[in-house]
Amino acid sequence: MNIVVLGPGAIGSLWALSLHNAGHSLSLWSRNGHHQSTLCLDTLSPVTLVNNDAEKLKDADLLLVTLKAPQVETAMQPLLEQIDPDCIVVLMHNGMGTADIVAELLPNNPLVLATTTHGAYRPEPNKVQHTGVGITQLGGHNEKGKQCQFLAEVFDHALSTAQWHNHIEQALWSKLAINCAINPLTAINQITNGELAADSYRSTLVSVVEEVAQVMNAEGIVTDAAKLEETVFNVIQATAKNHSSMQQDIVHKRPSEIDFITGYLLQRAQTHNIAVPHNTALFEQIKLIEQSWKSS
Repeated sequence: MNIVVLGPGAIGSLWALSLHNAGHSLSLWSRNGHHQSTLCLDTLSPVTLVNNDAEKLKDADLLLVTLKAPQVETAMQPLLEQIDPDCIVVLMHNGMGTADIVAELLPNNPLVLATTTHGAYRPEPNKVQHTGVGITQLGGHNEKGKQCQFLAEVFDHALSTAQWHNHIEQALWSKLAINCAINPLTAINQITNGELAADSYRSTLVSVVEEVAQVMNAEGIVTDAAKLEETVFNVIQATAKNHSSMQQDIVHKRPSEIDFITGYLLQRAQTHNIAVPHNTALFEQIKLIEQSWKSS
């Protein structure tokens, strides 16, 4: 396939190199103005990929969007006229809320949503490390997207394990619950994921997850709060040494994804008239931190 990766950060670079190594024609689209980018995955030989090539974008069979959620709309707006109506658009990022925006921008394109638990870290701009083996789930957002089940095989061949999920919203909401619990707390307290296992955080984590479970059930995503809590604590243990993306954003004074994680939850809770005070408190704390940078 002809594939363009929009937003080659850590995860985007991991997938770009994995898909390239699987035999696909890969190019990148990024903020840097260079026509080529050289990337190195772990100890493998460096790979040079074309960057910001309009012809490659026009010929793309697949556009893999690995930007952070707040960047998606702004980055895609200038590219709309160059994206073929048959090009499959795959959104892969933390948080929810961008799918409807992209569906409106590209109403004729197959739209697929993806979530992954693979870990990636970029110690240098041109180097990426695969820090954790995980599972990638994909599923269609619109009717055309639902016809793209073959993508599971494409992604699995490049970086296993990848699976097609007929109800991708279930997987996305489960990931959202994990992010609502882990990301704000690690960012506010400037700690690793594993430090959330301390007893002092347990009550807050349980309350946050119980609120998410209420909203999920109201959305028709049937879940059990106790099982969701178990999942969150398992992730905390499995990723104990990791710094969450929000923790890294806050420490580097970058805008976080809070609007598309906890913010999305608050929007849906309001629709169902569900009180979510613990999530609201974390949302407001992150917003206060971000606001303090502007005022200073």
